[in-house]
Amino acid sequence: MTPSSHQRIILASTSTLHGEEYLAYLQPAIRTLFTGIREIIFIPYARPGGISHDDYTSRAAGFFAAMGISVKGLHTFASPADALRKAEGFFTGGGNTFLLVKQLHELGLMNVLKEVVENGAPYLGTSAGSNIACINMQTTNDMPIVYPPGFETMGLVPFNLNAHYLDPVPGSQHMGETRETRIKEFHTQQDVPVVGLREGSWLEVTGTDIFLRGHLSARIFKAGREPQEHAPGMLQL
Repeated sequence: MTPSSHQRIILASTSTLHGEEYLAYLQPAIRTLFTGIREIIFIPYARPGGISHDDYTSRAAGFFAAMGISVKGLHTFASPADALRKAEGFFTGGGNTFLLVKQLHELGLMNVLKEVVENGAPYLGTSAGSNIACINMQTTNDMPIVYPPGFETMGLVPFNLNAHYLDPVPGSQHMGETRETRIKEFHTQQDVPVVGLREGSWLEVTGTDIFLRGHLSARIFKAGREPQEHAPGMLQL
């Protein structure tokens, strides 16, 4: 799978770093992504912590107002599909990936969003919003609080993400599975590559080129191989 030559995408592990304001660390990259854009659509369906669609949209709108960009929630349109086709750009926030994917599939929006982003509309995703840019959502960390019609997502990039990737802590008393263990379990069933994206890192997709941004490396998982660290720069899988 090769990314579209028209794509302009940012996929971030998280929206907020510890001790910082919402989206603050991504602000320079977001300004570049949405240069010349007057209004974007926010997709609030992931609802972190059960926040309402309206309140979640207001949070996003507050950040973008400082850039002179207005924000409308996708849930407010009578025809969400038409709204996607007419929009200048998009932001899908984090939260529960199962809930986000369920709503997009049930409303018939997953393929519509895929099409407009492949045609060049700029797209920002954080956490769950980043997961849906991948081949499928099956490497999410989220609880399956709902049952989506399918796990397939937009396939804008030729791999999956594990957002908020955590390394094992030496000496920890935690007895549950590590992220690495869970990804290895995934690879007993599928051979889709997985990028473990640490907090403060993001992917920048420009046409067919994909770059790892931020100060940290990412951990790359492939079926049947030992995980590898990947330094910031052009992503080579």
